Amino acid sequence: MPIKLPEDLPAYSVLSEEGVMVMSDRQAARQDIRPLRIGLLNLMPKKIQTENQFARLIGATPLQIELHLIRMSEHQTKNTAAAHMEEFYRPFQEVKGEKFDGLIITGAPIEHLAFEDVTYWDELREVMDWTQTNVHSTFGVCWGGMAMINHFHGVAKHMLPAKAFGCYRHTNLDPQSPYLRGFSDDCVIPVSRWTEMRQDEIDAAQNLRTLLGSREVGPCLVEDPDHRALYIFNHFEYDRDTLKQEYDRDVENGTPINVPLNYYPGDDPAQMPLNRWRSHAHLLYGNWINEIYQTTPYEMDQIGRN
Repeated sequence: MPIKLPEDLPAYSVLSEEGVMVMSDRQAARQDIRPLRIGLLNLMPKKIQTENQFARLIGATPLQIELHLIRMSEHQTKNTAAAHMEEFYRPFQEVKGEKFDGLIITGAPIEHLAFEDVTYWDELREVMDWTQTNVHSTFGVCWGGMAMINHFHGVAKHMLPAKAFGCYRHTNLDPQSPYLRGFSDDCVIPVSRWTEMRQDEIDAAQNLRTLLGSREVGPCLVEDPDHRALYIFNHFEYDRDTLKQEYDRDVENGTPINVPLNYYPGDDPAQMPLNRWRSHAHLLYGNWINEIYQTTPYEMDQIGRN
């Protein structure tokens, strides 16, 4: 089954050209099934790029997915056209009376700020609490995952002496986890962050389980069954050239930046990077969607009651 998207959303044509099965509202209405309702709370400045990345991953399963784009109510983006935001996004305050099978909370380029200094922190805390009554499973990504694990468990984020930037090998720490079904013993994951979560502090929190981790850049994927949540601090969703875009931007702006580690062939920025994480990205998000499908109530009003 395909992912259901508005026909005029840029992701519709992008994914169609890639061979991803997409479906319009008209086509979906002909099918007598309940699609999974997945929300994307998009905190990234490049909204359209992020929409494409996550729609590509969650649209690759055999299930019909209905993607809902959500934004913070008061925060206004400066990097995406207002017309796009008006047409395709709804503010959280407008959707908070609804139920969702899944929610993705993306990262945001605000790592240098303390959580409480983020302009929309109070509303994001409301979102995170709301997931416990209105969302069956939540996936916090990078800063979004750090915000969730801090909110629910008090685990702090720590500034790094230098940016963790590149493609790092991560170890499969829990091969029996349904979220890692089909995973190799290790895998490569893009990393781009100035902060870290520390394993000893995660271990000290109640009932958290680290599923993927790296000796170089620490814990990566953490399961929080008490809050029906996953937290990932790195970027399986990245395209082949996303790290290149970040590197080129910093070089052009004169911002000190190292060549992303283990990314370009021979660590040579003149070479085209290779995507070495795509298959595991599809496995992880496919496994997450499958777990939602296996466990979410059929009646939407029952979500969050257990």
